[in-house]
Amino acid sequence: MDRRSLIKQAGIAGVLAAGIAPAVHAQAAVRWRLASSFPKSLDTIFGSAQKFSEVVKSLSGGKFEVSVHAAGELMPAFGVVDALQNGTLEMAQTAPYYFTGKDAIFAFGCAVPFGLTARQMDSWMEHGNGRKLMDEFYGRYNMKSFSAGNTGTQMGGWYRKEIKTVADLKGLKMRMGGGLFGEAMAKLGVVAQNMPAGEVYQALEKGTLDATEFVGPYDDEKLGFNKVAPFYYYPGWWEGGAELEFFVNTKAWDSLSPENKAIVDAATKVAARDMTAKYDAVNPAALKRLVAAKTQLKPFSKELMDAGFKASMEVFAEHEAKDEMFKKIHQDMRAFQRDQLLWTRFSEYRYDNYMTGVKI
Repeated sequence: MDRRSLIKQAGIAGVLAAGIAPAVHAQAAVRWRLASSFPKSLDTIFGSAQKFSEVVKSLSGGKFEVSVHAAGELMPAFGVVDALQNGTLEMAQTAPYYFTGKDAIFAFGCAVPFGLTARQMDSWMEHGNGRKLMDEFYGRYNMKSFSAGNTGTQMGGWYRKEIKTVADLKGLKMRMGGGLFGEAMAKLGVVAQNMPAGEVYQALEKGTLDATEFVGPYDDEKLGFNKVAPFYYYPGWWEGGAELEFFVNTKAWDSLSPENKAIVDAATKVAARDMTAKYDAVNPAALKRLVAAKTQLKPFSKELMDAGFKASMEVFAEHEAKDEMFKKIHQDMRAFQRDQLLWTRFSEYRYDNYMTGVKI
């Protein structure tokens, strides 16, 4: 007798008695909660979590639903890793470098000074050793990772005064997203502050902050930083391509059927691609609006970039001397980066350099 006939004749009790429960269980509804570290107003980043939820529901025919919660709704923006570790949350969307206070290795899951661009990061994570190495580390916190998208190379932030030399950084109180950047800037005299994006405007307005970095024109315009800090510097050498991640509690992941695991994997890929593409689409117009509103757009000097590079390499060396796993991940990333930079010399860099100099 085939399965369909058996179910029809025996009913659910008979099916369970016949040992076919796993097939029935696979059709059971799954309900997860996802906590983001970002507010809804940042629609490009937060939108990645919403896109993920929409795709999961669609691919599962409504059998698998993930409710999405902005920072502060279920827990504070920086509380998501603790919630995943103790199993009170199934999933989160965040910037891993927010958690370098727990361990400096978190930075490699997002961005490190003079690190990988968006394309290079994607390549290292998915076709190099990046994802394998980071998930080995994330296992300490009972979670695994998937890309939630990449912002691309970020801007260098907003300043209440001009930054002409390295000396101008001394004593500067600056909000930083997290990661090893703060340690490098501390060597240059900057006093690092880590706070959620929603609190920065008021701090700049009151003068309790002198500067802030966040992402780029589209997000920064929404947060209104140009109204309280007129100098906008570039590039963000500490975030050549900032990766946002979906973190999943390992127990929740292990409880999924193979079909639902495939749905999560596919949905993260759709969401990640959508976020990165949207940033590239919306940043140019936002930058034009900011300049039209009297934002003073300025490049970091080579002197400052060189000082930042030297300080950053010192920070990496210090961490490598203390932590073998940090050293392993950092060295792997740099080896991958060297090959990427070699290829870029003959492809993207040469092409883009020419195209930015001609009229189209």
